[in-house]
Amino acid sequence: MEGNLPLQACHPASDAVSQDGLVIPIIDFAPFLNGTPADKHAVAMSIINAFKTSGFFYLKEHGIPPSVLSQVFKSSARFFARPQEEKDSLGWTTPQANRGYVKRGREKLNTVDEVADRETQRAIPDIKETMEIGREGVDGLPNRWPDHLDDEGKDFKERMLSFFDKCKSLHVQVMQAIALGMSLPVHFFDEYVDRGDNNLRLLHYPAVHKDVFKMNPGQVRAAEHSDYGSITLLFQDSRGGLQARSPQGTFVDVIPFPDTAVVNAGDLLARWSNDIIKSTRHRVIEPPKVHGEDDTSDTYAERYSIAYFCNPNMDKFIEAIPGTYGEDISTAKYPGITARDYLVKRLASTY
Repeated sequence: MEGNLPLQACHPASDAVSQDGLVIPIIDFAPFLNGTPADKHAVAMSIINAFKTSGFFYLKEHGIPPSVLSQVFKSSARFFARPQEEKDSLGWTTPQANRGYVKRGREKLNTVDEVADRETQRAIPDIKETMEIGREGVDGLPNRWPDHLDDEGKDFKERMLSFFDKCKSLHVQVMQAIALGMSLPVHFFDEYVDRGDNNLRLLHYPAVHKDVFKMNPGQVRAAEHSDYGSITLLFQDSRGGLQARSPQGTFVDVIPFPDTAVVNAGDLLARWSNDIIKSTRHRVIEPPKVHGEDDTSDTYAERYSIAYFCNPNMDKFIEAIPGTYGEDISTAKYPGITARDYLVKRLASTY
């Protein structure tokens, strides 16, 4: 098996964040895409090590050109600049669809069983709006495109469909690296993720007065949560504000690094791996002060990010991977469940 090949002198990872026991490396993906078997193995082991410890890593040389990301961010910004009534006409409908525009305050990432006073939590909603895009062509679950509104809407649809496919390919490749790092056949996950039942989320955190955070203890741009699926590919702008929970219970800044994707494991992958892989809770707060930045403004600038939430194919039955439990599967921590049932249950609790 490729996973047992000896390592040569290949060091694809270097620590980018290290604080309070949370270490998030930058991993160069080029050796996995184009290198020798030993190079691929080294990258795979770096990814698994990050997922076993922090649950996060930065991925560089991931194959999506900066020029493509720049255009996607610009298209996202133009979408959120549309009149509110246009965005509302494309509104999110059901957890089964998980497609469409979500206005500020509709989603609350803390679920009912985590919050004793739901009404209090609703009183300080997350300061964000999103656009959710799923796999195109699913019967009865159409995406909510603005292509009927104007030419910009048509361009938006074309650009997002192209970007969706690029992220889908990257998802497959990262899952191949995970398989290799777990000493599984490199294509073990291919049949689980080839359909692309994923979710592209465009996020806009509007400019906000700084007093909002002072006057409302607990106010955040996105509440503490863990992601639901297998992995998440996150592309950040330069504003910052993303934080991950450390082993000590503190929150550590996941600072933006140019031309990287932040990759984190989701709850379903942790469940699939029988908790060998860690799904780490995270949040988005007011952005940190940037060195040399004018601090006289009374508002925080708006922030954009793009998350590609990766999932197994919806009809796949997910249970502990062989080798992650003893001889008897009854020793696995979680019962098996279809990806659809798990994800719909999680989405239903947050909207």
